[in-house]
Amino acid sequence: MNKENREDVIIQNLKDAGCDNDIITTFIEDIRDDRIDEGLKLLATHRCLLLDALHREQKRIDCLDYLVYTMQKKVKA
Repeated sequence: MNKENREDVIIQNLKDAGCDNDIITTFIEDIRDDRIDEGLKLLATHRCLLLDALHREQKRIDCLDYLVYTMQKKVKA
């Protein structure tokens, strides 16, 4: 796989991971300029943001599940 194809694969992966154009551009520049550590830090930051969003959504699901549980409990009583 040549360098251009490899970059295309990386860009698609970043898009699939929800990265915006700024993150993608910065990451590709970091890789091109051999600043791998900086690129990895950028990905770690994005991962933390995704994980925070996941936890927020999980909390919302838990709240909804609790409401359904209490409603079902009242119906059965």
